[in-house]
Amino acid sequence: MARVIRVTGAWTGLLGDWLDREGLDAAPLRIALARWASRDSVPVPVWRNLLSQGLALMPGRVAPELGVGTCVLPGHVGVLGYLVLASDTLGEALLAYQRYEALFYGASLAEIEVIGDTVEMRWPPLDTKLGQQADGAAIAALVTFMRRQIDQPPPPSAVSFLESVDGETARAYEAFFGCPVTWKDSHVRVRFPLHHLSIPMPRRDPTLRELLDRQARALVRVLPAEVDAKPGQRRGNNSGTDRQLQQVLLKLLTDGEPTLARAASDMHMAPRTLQRRLARHQLSWQQWLDRSREQLARQYLADPSLTLTDIALLLGFSEQSAFTRAYRRWTGKPPGRERRQALSD
Repeated sequence: MARVIRVTGAWTGLLGDWLDREGLDAAPLRIALARWASRDSVPVPVWRNLLSQGLALMPGRVAPELGVGTCVLPGHVGVLGYLVLASDTLGEALLAYQRYEALFYGASLAEIEVIGDTVEMRWPPLDTKLGQQADGAAIAALVTFMRRQIDQPPPPSAVSFLESVDGETARAYEAFFGCPVTWKDSHVRVRFPLHHLSIPMPRRDPTLRELLDRQARALVRVLPAEVDAKPGQRRGNNSGTDRQLQQVLLKLLTDGEPTLARAASDMHMAPRTLQRRLARHQLSWQQWLDRSREQLARQYLADPSLTLTDIALLLGFSEQSAFTRAYRRWTGKPPGRERRQALSD
């Protein structure tokens, strides 16, 4: 079964910021970007087309996608960006990216391997191709993001891409990355000298890292694991649709608007269609919402640094009393008692 890979809607802001920097009006493109920016996710073909439209506005520019990548900010990749930003070392930042990539992009793609005296981060080809421009912008953004966090940042050892380009573009890539670039490889790759992993991130914030890491772990546990059925067997309930719905719900909780209509809109389907899909699991929307909130609440209650008011807001309740009533309905116990039990274990 092919994996459906999407990029976060916030990623479209990268292209919008590049248009601003270049002084490009591009009114029709900006309208399209604004339409997708509020979405939880953007299908790869849509992102590829948006990026292509933007780059076409600079026909004389060599490898303009690299310039798009240099506009990257933490907000373009959401909590994932802040997790990297709050890491202690470059090595920890790479591991944070790998660990939480699935939470924000729908699948775990990145692999990290130590090869001799280098460490390699690589991504396999996707069933729906990003294309060289999108790959180039993504890797330029990754390297730029790392460079901004390190004083006197060293260049990567090597970079590889899946497709081929003309000689002028290849030279532009090598000048940008400051290292050899390989084309028509089996994977997109970035290599760093192994000893660079211990380079400290001087802009790290341990308190921020602890908070965000804790929240990300809780969200990862809520996401249903994918179940691959053997030939002749029924596939488990944790389908791609279930996973997408859970990710959409997490965003709606932080927005304080976890409604069926909003979820269906973000999943690009009619509310009745979403209701039918939930009914296959013998769940209504409210049952799905309650189950997800309860799972997250149990994680948060085990964290003594989060107040009950904090937890209520994280779960999309307007006030603590509403959360307390809901938790009692789910479990038969008030959240305060559950917290005391969790902390005493």
